Amino acid sequence: MKIEKYTKLKGNKYNVCIDGINIKLYDDVIIKFELLRKKEISNELFKEIVMYNDYLEAYYKALKYLTKRMRTEKEVYLYLIKDFDKKVVKETIAKLKNDGYLNEEVYIKCYIDDQLILGNMGPNKIIKELVNLGCSHDAVNKRITSIDDEVWLDKIEKIINKKVRLNKNYGVNKLKDKIIYELGNMGYYKWMIDLVLKRTEFNDTDEILEKEYKKIMIKLTKKYEGNELKFKVINKLLAKGFTYEQIKKILND
Repeated sequence: MKIEKYTKLKGNKYNVCIDGINIKLYDDVIIKFELLRKKEISNELFKEIVMYNDYLEAYYKALKYLTKRMRTEKEVYLYLIKDFDKKVVKETIAKLKNDGYLNEEVYIKCYIDDQLILGNMGPNKIIKELVNLGCSHDAVNKRITSIDDEVWLDKIEKIINKKVRLNKNYGVNKLKDKIIYELGNMGYYKWMIDLVLKRTEFNDTDEILEKEYKKIMIKLTKKYEGNELKFKVINKLLAKGFTYEQIKKILND
């Protein structure tokens, strides 16, 4: 195969015309195979050149992908496999790990530290997220269990206090149910949530009850009256988490 022409491209690439075929090669490839000193190459050498060039292409593409933020091995694999052969991808990942660009232990530590400082995810959800990203369950669980329970309890307490402070529509029972549901979805364990709820002081809901009572009455008196109206109001207020004793008191008042 005859090497016909070299054309310099942007960056560290050249367009090389070989037997009428234009191929973009990295300068590292040209140097490695001493192509500037050759006028012809064999078919076998051409295939070797193309394969090595693919390795470099995958490696540089992965490095660019990793400069945006840290990634797991699984993320890099899924990113590269769209454009490269599986063998090229596996060897690229092996080199990235060897060069220190992919490190599961460091990734897990940084991910969890970020969540502890900036996020609201609980331990269970963090484990699931990291395992979905391809991290070892044992490695993630080891890191999670090394964190003192008080760290998670403190995060839960801050979340609950904020929800109590901002509550404008619900009685204590409904508010607690919503808190348990939302914190569960965030990945906090039930025993942690229950422990913090037991030591949490909830605001007096009389003002909230009065506001909701007036709002419901205005809406329902357009459709109902008498005992039916009373029944509807009680059910609406019960659904919002107020106790029957609280509702009975405001009805009597």
